[in-house]
Amino acid sequence: MIDAHTTRAALLGGRLRGQALLDRIRSVPPDTREAWTDSVLGLPEAPPDESLPRGAVPYLPAAIDDVLAALAGVPVGPTDVFVDIGSGLGRVVLLAHLLTGAKGVGIEIQKGLVQAARHVASELGLADVSFRRADAAELELEGTVFFLYSPLTGEPLRRVLISLRNLAERQRIVICTVGLSLHHESWLSPRADLAPGVGCYDAGPPAQSLLTS
Repeated sequence: MIDAHTTRAALLGGRLRGQALLDRIRSVPPDTREAWTDSVLGLPEAPPDESLPRGAVPYLPAAIDDVLAALAGVPVGPTDVFVDIGSGLGRVVLLAHLLTGAKGVGIEIQKGLVQAARHVASELGLADVSFRRADAAELELEGTVFFLYSPLTGEPLRRVLISLRNLAERQRIVICTVGLSLHHESWLSPRADLAPGVGCYDAGPPAQSLLTS
């Protein structure tokens, strides 16, 4: 197994991105992959959860293999804006940017998690990664690929889906979910499941008819 410190040094030096980084992650045994990747990224221990509004979910990071399945299933590219709703310490956003070159945006309601994620991104020198402290249910969402690991429940989740549906009336978007089925949403077109518990959905404005005289 490749040493995490060596890999982190290459990451900090800007020498390790894309497929080469993915190959290293996949070379790590599954039972140590989570801790190894967090060490490479420089993620700290998560602070205690703050007081959360109704419908918000305490911090719990998505599994690395689920993240990789979602990124491979879209796929995400350098022209995308990848948005993680409930981004925590930033693991998903950081990996999305480092592996695909997409601009990464994390939305997180807990101040301590946002501060920690911003620090990690700054240490890695990632100018195209940002973290916003906000309640996603109160935002007008923008982006092209959205990642939801059960970040909200109830009414707040309904408001997020309304915002995404409104965005999809103007442009094509993809929504990736972990532990959250959206098959009941008629405005979404589900793809085949990417892995157990990992879903991917397409949405966008209907194709315009071509009028002929």
